Amino acid sequence: MRVAVLGMGVMGRAMARRLLTLGFPVTVWNRTPGRAEEPVGLGAVEAGSPAEAARDAEAVLLSLADDRAVRDVMGRLAATGSEGPVVADLSTVAPATTRELRDLAPGRRFVAAPVLGGPQAVAEGQAAVLVGGERDLVDTLKPVWTRAFASYSYCGADPGAALAFKLLNNYLLMSGLAVLAEATVAGRAAGLDETLLHDFLLRWPTVAPALHNRVDDVLGGDHRGWFTTSLAAKDLRLAAELAEPDGVDLPIVRLVGRRYEEAAAGGWGDADIGAIVEPLRARRPR
Repeated sequence: MRVAVLGMGVMGRAMARRLLTLGFPVTVWNRTPGRAEEPVGLGAVEAGSPAEAARDAEAVLLSLADDRAVRDVMGRLAATGSEGPVVADLSTVAPATTRELRDLAPGRRFVAAPVLGGPQAVAEGQAAVLVGGERDLVDTLKPVWTRAFASYSYCGADPGAALAFKLLNNYLLMSGLAVLAEATVAGRAAGLDETLLHDFLLRWPTVAPALHNRVDDVLGGDHRGWFTTSLAAKDLRLAAELAEPDGVDLPIVRLVGRRYEEAAAGGWGDADIGAIVEPLRARRPR
């Protein structure tokens, strides 16, 4: 199966690398030139436009930063007027945006496919994917789901459902991390032994396993990573909007979102989400 990967951020590059490792013919494209050297070095072909990348592909995977970017790229694909391949969006966007993309896609050949896992997990085939859309279109891309990912879950014909599940997953992760950051600051303020604190945080069942890989970073790391505080704030805003159709406000998700916004505004916008601890540290008296 010939695959085009549009978007050469860290996730897009990891996806391209995974597919190339498995022997898929891969074409790549990025809005800003100079980001595709790694996959090209591994055998990918770089295209000059989304339409060129999709021309001979059987599957087009979008891996982009936000709603604006996916609308722009899908608009370019739709402008070709040809039905073309199935387009799968791996990005994390609003469910409503995903439904717009389905309606924009040539022939409505579109599925949502948000990823659970970071770039390293994607590159190593350890990530999971949530898939939403018409079942026949989802099954068309089965070679990608079954070979490139550790598992995939079908979320129904509505592509927006896959995004809603992804946003809830991210909310649980980021709210847990916000509490973990406060717990570490409180522990230090109480004068606790930091080695013991570290060990307890990794052993206590009250700390979710998904947070274990960020304990060191929160306690004193450099916050190098791929999931930035700016992206976290965006995802939490989208999670808060999930309940709006029923007129329900979610005060905790909005509070957690403001903590990530504060970190991003404080100079940590490009740092990993573990940097949510930094505004708390900055409040400590000197």
